[in-house]
Amino acid sequence: MIVTVTMNSAIDKTIEIDRLNRGNLNRIEKIEYDAGGKGINVSKTIHELGGESIATGFLGGNAGRVIEEILDSRGIKHDFVWVDGETRTNTKVCEQDGTVTELNEKGPEVTPEQLTNLLEKLDDLADDNVLFILAGSIPGNMEKDIYARIIERVHKKGAKILLDADGELFRKGLEQKPDMIKPNQWEIEELQGFSHGVSDKKLINVAEKMQTEGIDTVVISLGKNGALFVCGSYVAKGMPLKVDVHSTVGAGDAMVAAMAYSFEKKMEPRETARLCMAVSAGAVMTVGTKPPEKQLVKQLMKRVILEKV
Repeated sequence: MIVTVTMNSAIDKTIEIDRLNRGNLNRIEKIEYDAGGKGINVSKTIHELGGESIATGFLGGNAGRVIEEILDSRGIKHDFVWVDGETRTNTKVCEQDGTVTELNEKGPEVTPEQLTNLLEKLDDLADDNVLFILAGSIPGNMEKDIYARIIERVHKKGAKILLDADGELFRKGLEQKPDMIKPNQWEIEELQGFSHGVSDKKLINVAEKMQTEGIDTVVISLGKNGALFVCGSYVAKGMPLKVDVHSTVGAGDAMVAAMAYSFEKKMEPRETARLCMAVSAGAVMTVGTKPPEKQLVKQLMKRVILEKV
């Protein structure tokens, strides 16, 4: 079973315009709304691939009810803790040349009692057949060690963890040795104190060192340059697919979903890498944070090139 945890859920509002003119009138060509937040995006993609998950985390207000309705309409299971205040709306302004400007709201605060309620839900779900996905930002009044605390708790019950976070959330989470991680190149460089633009080999060395410390699977996204896969003894680079890019928003979440789906289906590392590259490429072809259709993913998988590093 896959459980996605979204601490800071959102309504994703995607605005398409020709070009953003700061300080002037901008006429919107198209608007899309969807349920968002990294974990929820992962659940949407898993569902589109034909898998199942339970989405949990925090919701609040009218926006929270809209998210529930969207998940219900797609047949995605969910079990959220309700909080005071309003779930945030994140606005993404997409220009014709591919430039994306994101305006992310802060989101509601969470009381200690509400956090305890969520932790107890996770405890109840945790066992050796469960993969938890901890992804994205957290409420502003929450301590940065929350992912580390969750990892420690559910590991004691045999559950697995896939962590996708940045900054202190990522750094502290690593201390509890999640089973899988999906940082991007910049996050690894920041963690290690590297200058920007280090070689693939240097990034792989970091990933292999993490493996010796207890993290079995490390996937490092390289943006337009593809991704590096260090999965057990399998090491390879996924070369970027040439596709018509609509928006890069949600590509990382799509890759996390592919990792989780592959784990659930016990896919071999090479097929996992192929699926990750195809789902991520498919995601950039969609509007906003909508997941790519399964048929498109199947077509893209045939075009994936993996190179030994």
